[in-house]
Amino acid sequence: MEKKDQDKKLFSEFSPVSTSQWEEKIRTDLKGADYQKKLIWKTDEGINVKPYYRAEDLEGLEYLSALPGEKPFVRGVKKDKNDWIIRQDIYTGDIAEANRIAVDSVSRGAGAVGLNVKVVTSHKQMQQLLQGIDITKTGINFMSSRSYPLTLELFIYEIAHRGLEGTRIEGSLNFDAISYLLLHGDFYRSKQSNLDEAEYLIQTIRKRLPGFRTITINGHLFNNAGATLVQELAFSLASGNEYMADLTSKGLPADTVAASLQFSFGIGSNYFMEIAKLRAARLLWTAVVEQYRPENPESSRMFIHSTTSLWNKTVYDPYVNLLRTTTEGMSAAIGNTDSMSILPFDFPYKDESEISRRIARNQQLILKEEAYLDKIVDPAAGSYYIESLTHSIAMHAWELFQLIEEKGGLIECIKTGFIRDEIERSCRKKDMDIAQHKIMILGTNQYANPLESMLQSIEKPHISPNDEPSVYKKLRIYRSAHAFEEVRLATENAIVHGKKKPSVFLLTIGNPAMQKIRATFASNFFGCAGYEIIDNAGFKTVEKGVKAALDSKAEIVVLCSSDEEYTTIAPAACSGIKSQNKEVMILVAGYPEGIVEMLKSNGIDDFIHVRTNVLEFLVNLQKKFGML
Repeated sequence: MEKKDQDKKLFSEFSPVSTSQWEEKIRTDLKGADYQKKLIWKTDEGINVKPYYRAEDLEGLEYLSALPGEKPFVRGVKKDKNDWIIRQDIYTGDIAEANRIAVDSVSRGAGAVGLNVKVVTSHKQMQQLLQGIDITKTGINFMSSRSYPLTLELFIYEIAHRGLEGTRIEGSLNFDAISYLLLHGDFYRSKQSNLDEAEYLIQTIRKRLPGFRTITINGHLFNNAGATLVQELAFSLASGNEYMADLTSKGLPADTVAASLQFSFGIGSNYFMEIAKLRAARLLWTAVVEQYRPENPESSRMFIHSTTSLWNKTVYDPYVNLLRTTTEGMSAAIGNTDSMSILPFDFPYKDESEISRRIARNQQLILKEEAYLDKIVDPAAGSYYIESLTHSIAMHAWELFQLIEEKGGLIECIKTGFIRDEIERSCRKKDMDIAQHKIMILGTNQYANPLESMLQSIEKPHISPNDEPSVYKKLRIYRSAHAFEEVRLATENAIVHGKKKPSVFLLTIGNPAMQKIRATFASNFFGCAGYEIIDNAGFKTVEKGVKAALDSKAEIVVLCSSDEEYTTIAPAACSGIKSQNKEVMILVAGYPEGIVEMLKSNGIDDFIHVRTNVLEFLVNLQKKFGML
């Protein structure tokens, strides 16, 4: 009581501050600058994120009164913990190698494994794949099967062979006919055939393996195709609803179908929004399932598997991938995912190594055992910001979901090309933002290390588009860094074949602050192509700068100074350099609008600045130098 009285006395000395008072103070500090442009973050999802949030922003959000484990499950499906399953996905098709990795992963902390069963067609092979794994304690998730009914049959036979109860087995099948349609432009056989197969799998699993999930909604494919968070969520919900509608129409109970589904979401580096996405997903899925009037209220609980995004991972400076996957894993954990896979940092360019698999697994172990994220039921609870984001994402995703339903459902929208077109629209904006440095990919389109070489480390090709003819438009899976990486690899490849690495001489002169800023900008600009950067401490005279530039034999000279000084510096530098070597390209770092034409007439070839399309500029240079 004494402590409460002290707190009351302390806070009574501070009068409450209203939102209007905060807003007035902000506008005063902005000194006339546009509030909307300066402080409101307009996301690709169409959400306006404010610079601050208050309790009043949460007024009217009814789900906030629900406890963890209660409908609509925004705060997770567990009442007393946040203990997600650590899953190690193993992509090799070599059965013996996959088994070795799986056994090692389980012994080192994995609670579940994802196994490639593309070539597993006999009980002997299934037995070899699962040898040494206690399948009553380790979740078994089958991926890449050519026939999931056969995979299920072989697995059930192995369970019986071991004399085990099917009720003790947990895991999933990655059966998803809609994902196949998205990736290949047509159904594997036909929609009806796929539904019949799904019905058979659900019926069999319900009787034999009640803890197994039959259908995986592969929402991470939308993520890895460049979709926005809202698109990924809306399309995933629409996919789940498609299965619910089609399979309940075949006579399966809504409870049975809902319990057979798991959602696999891709988690990117947009930290707080990814947390909110998972919370919004459970909120909306509860609303969807309730429309089918399940008998068991628990049937509307969404089972979420999270996998770190491939879209934002890089070949160059690959250890940055560790930072990306760590924040992504944190988002998934704080968002109350049910299970999680973290991609090894070297996954984009080679078959993952022993050490990269171990690091990926240990990232989750650290999140549990050192960050204690599994000890708090709902780590994000009560955050005005995250709760507001959850609501905003949910509203935008629900609006897009309803539009899809109005158009006839997800499958119909795939057939008409609506889904592909919507994602391509998002991709074009993201690609342009990356090309112009508005979206930063550390180590690739910004702060690249020009001395780094990765050509000899690449063991597998970039994800190439499936260009085979198809009935419907296909989803294009790609990595956002690929275009910049192609430019950089072209430089490395040219050097391997005996060509000289292009060099860039930074002629720094004049205003000390501006020359340093613009030299840094130019270094980052051309470092993205892997060119040699020749920096300098600054020249006292143009003549000395010109002499050093010519002596360097550089193909490109970049003038780094202030806009005002370019009026005299640029003409003198151009005259001195071009008179000796007309082939040298002379660029200005910056874009002094008032004198651009004058500088061009005096020999400046081009300008590099914050509005430059960096990718386009570098591609044209590579073509000029015969490297592309």
